[in-house]
Amino acid sequence: MFREAKTGWAFVLPAFLLLCLFKIAPIFVSFAESLQYTGITGEKTFVGAENYLFLFAEDPVFWNSVKVTLVYSLLVNPLVVVTALVLAMLVNVRHKFAVFFRTLYFIPAAISFAVVSVIWGIVLDPYYGLANGFLALLRIPPQPFFASSGQALLSLVFLIIWRSAGYWMIFFLAGLQGIPQEIFEAAEMDGVNRLQRIFRITLPLLARTISFVLVTNTALNFLTFAPVYILTNGGPCGATNILMYESYKSAFVNLDLGRATAISSVLLLIILLFSAVELKITRASFEY
Repeated sequence: MFREAKTGWAFVLPAFLLLCLFKIAPIFVSFAESLQYTGITGEKTFVGAENYLFLFAEDPVFWNSVKVTLVYSLLVNPLVVVTALVLAMLVNVRHKFAVFFRTLYFIPAAISFAVVSVIWGIVLDPYYGLANGFLALLRIPPQPFFASSGQALLSLVFLIIWRSAGYWMIFFLAGLQGIPQEIFEAAEMDGVNRLQRIFRITLPLLARTISFVLVTNTALNFLTFAPVYILTNGGPCGATNILMYESYKSAFVNLDLGRATAISSVLLLIILLFSAVELKITRASFEY
């Protein structure tokens, strides 16, 4: 028993050390940095909780970023998960075109966020974009998309859904194919209709997959950066100025590392809070 445990730790230890070095340690370094003020010359001065007090008491830009980030997360997270789940159900069939559509839906996930941002920036250009060209054919007035403070965040949400849904579809597809078909056959013999099968059988048995996808997707979406940096720079009028971008801007534009790392620490706490709530809500109560 001891020899087996020793062998197991030998395999786990390299990954654990890398996790500590590149994931855990930077969290503590960032938190320590948030308790300091860095001058123009690079000299650091310990200021305690002053950066946090300034954020919470005197920084309207930070609070606007918090609001934008929460609205963005509450929109994009459930929409990505629901879209991915629907796509997985659509392609979870035995049909000669099933593989083709699985590949088609997954292709956007193989494109980097930077390239996706450039493509959709061109498509959604308010003056020469392809999207407004199609709207003109339908006699719908042209839309400003990313140039409008009222549409920019929704356009960003659409971009993230288009890019991410196919990726998470693969996880749901694996979960669906892991459910024994005997369960559905027995339900069909008992007269259970398709809608009841989805809500009373499929979704409860997918609880673990849903939990993993929801929590992981939430963490990744809170860290959205490339589309905001490339397309909007947090605008217009702060409409897409999410916390991740505000932290970057504070560090590399305003050279205020203390404020930037304080924002990063707050963002980490928000992610942990959301993840804990989601894990609680999606806790699996069924086994198979």
